[in-house]
Amino acid sequence: MTDPMSASNATSDDIESLRNQLISGSEKVQQKLIPQLANLGNGGLDVLMEFLLQRRENQATWVDGKVYQILYNADLPNIQEFLQINFPHGVVPLKSERNIDYSPLEKLLAVQDLQAADRMTIQKMCELAGNDAVKRKWLYFTEVDNFPIADLQTIDNLWVVHSEGKFGFSVQRQIWLGLGKRWENLWSKIGWKNGNNWTRYPQEFTWDISAPRGHLPLSNQLRGVRVFASLMSHPAWLKE
Repeated sequence: MTDPMSASNATSDDIESLRNQLISGSEKVQQKLIPQLANLGNGGLDVLMEFLLQRRENQATWVDGKVYQILYNADLPNIQEFLQINFPHGVVPLKSERNIDYSPLEKLLAVQDLQAADRMTIQKMCELAGNDAVKRKWLYFTEVDNFPIADLQTIDNLWVVHSEGKFGFSVQRQIWLGLGKRWENLWSKIGWKNGNNWTRYPQEFTWDISAPRGHLPLSNQLRGVRVFASLMSHPAWLKE
């Protein structure tokens, strides 16, 4: 078996070949190539910067999120400067109709601190709901009903883009609809319940990308189904 390509044995032709495959390849191909390029040192990282910049005008997908995370976590001044100039607020537009600052959530997701990101998600949703919700630290389903579409889409896009498409409210909704809106089937499918036993917070939840699809965010699920039902039926998911 040959050794995998590394920074020490990769040639400029090798990197150029991977670059061309990355640009023209399917998402499945890109998923494989992105970490390979990240392991090739400056040459590979230069390709990832170019690739991300070329895609800037398009709506961000998890591919952009994966590349951004690699660059964001690279401890190299030239890359940090590149991101600050071209992506000062990340790859997801942080739209809010109520002037909520979603940059703390973006930063936690960029470093894949998913437990802290989950807590921040609830915090930002409480800020959306108003001072009373901020004080009590949880939501009424009626407050969720009144969430602006733009804000809920921002939170969801951040989760989807920074989880290889595995997490987010829209992902949970797809699963829920696919199960005929049967709650009991959903809980086990996304890892919130095992048999008759609810998954215990926080120790029994999986706080990384290996979790089941739809596992995160928790969206106040410990307080019953009504908040979650309001999220699943929100008009945010009915608009392009």
